[in-house]
Amino acid sequence: MNIHEYQAKDLLEKYGVTVPKGIPAMSVDEAVKAAESMPDSNLYVIKAQIHAGGRGAGHFTNDPDGKGGVRLCKTVDEVRIAAEAMMGNVLVTKQTGPEGKEVQRLYVTDGVDIEKEYYCSVVLDRASKRVAFMVSTEGGMDIEEVAENSPEKIIKVSVDPASGISGFHCRKLAFGLGLKGVQVKSAVKFFSNLYAIFMDLDADSVEINPMILAGDEVMALDAKMSFDANALYRHPEIVALRDETEEDANEKLASDHELSYVRLDGNIGCMVNGAGLAMSTMDIIKLKGGEPANFLDVGGGATAERVTVAFKIILSDPNVKGILVNIFGGIMKCDVIAEGVIAAAKEVNLSVPLVVRLEGTNVKKGKELMANSGLPIISADDLDDAAQKVVEATQKAQEAA
Repeated sequence: MNIHEYQAKDLLEKYGVTVPKGIPAMSVDEAVKAAESMPDSNLYVIKAQIHAGGRGAGHFTNDPDGKGGVRLCKTVDEVRIAAEAMMGNVLVTKQTGPEGKEVQRLYVTDGVDIEKEYYCSVVLDRASKRVAFMVSTEGGMDIEEVAENSPEKIIKVSVDPASGISGFHCRKLAFGLGLKGVQVKSAVKFFSNLYAIFMDLDADSVEINPMILAGDEVMALDAKMSFDANALYRHPEIVALRDETEEDANEKLASDHELSYVRLDGNIGCMVNGAGLAMSTMDIIKLKGGEPANFLDVGGGATAERVTVAFKIILSDPNVKGILVNIFGGIMKCDVIAEGVIAAAKEVNLSVPLVVRLEGTNVKKGKELMANSGLPIISADDLDDAAQKVVEATQKAQEAA
């Protein structure tokens, strides 16, 4: 689960991490009032709040040649102009895709005299089973770009969660960034508090980009946080921060029905049970010359109702021109899948080719149900056969359209 920058900074501040003064705004008038409440400021920063990075380098669809989603303002009047240009408009960044995201929230912060910008993140390193800090002197840039062009500028430190973070971890990071004297003391506190946030709140990642040096104090100028969805039951205060308007409608619907769904750019919808089998299914579709339209795992204990919802989610994507259902029935029974597929196909008036490969528990009964359904379901013997058939059927359907 992701949260907005202003929410992340609120959490950072509660854990003792220094951040610039900032006030969230849900309207243009609120943005103006926020600026007016900072009478001593001679510089305001107005930031669009969406769940995506690269806001400053992005553009709005109604003004593609204009400024991005992070703007500097010297007066309250300029704040109003900036807020009006952002609020309610669609911001496109590298991470949103061409469709962009509508800006429904703003964040007004006080300007800060920046001496140096750095990058900092805390993530789980699954290979070492430790918490990994990554820092770089190349603040404000995409870490992927730094990793590709200047990997030597990334300093990594792993922390064993059994023993926790220590001063020497933090000092290694600080010295790696070239900090000195009281700056190191500030950085040690900064890194220690980030680790506490990561562990206490079951975070997936905490990214500060840029982390800045203002005088001798280390601060978080920007912040992104995501949290482990499997641990949210322990953190109702984090759940309360969820902004459902930022989520893909189908991904939210899938989550509500305990389905794992991620929309992709292809035209062949996939419904599979098991994450590994789902990945293999997408791979073999590409091998046969097709493009998967989604990742969708119905899980091992799906009901006919859940399968029906999954089918509807797939068909709600206008790019889907063919569907492959690939089920291995262990705990999941093939006849239950067949019932769900038949019910959904009838309810949505199926108009695209449907290829189904079933194997496992009650497979004979499942195939009989589909054969007697009166629906134009294409049966497949194995995964290779299924992928070939769905790619061919989809191509023929598109040619005929």
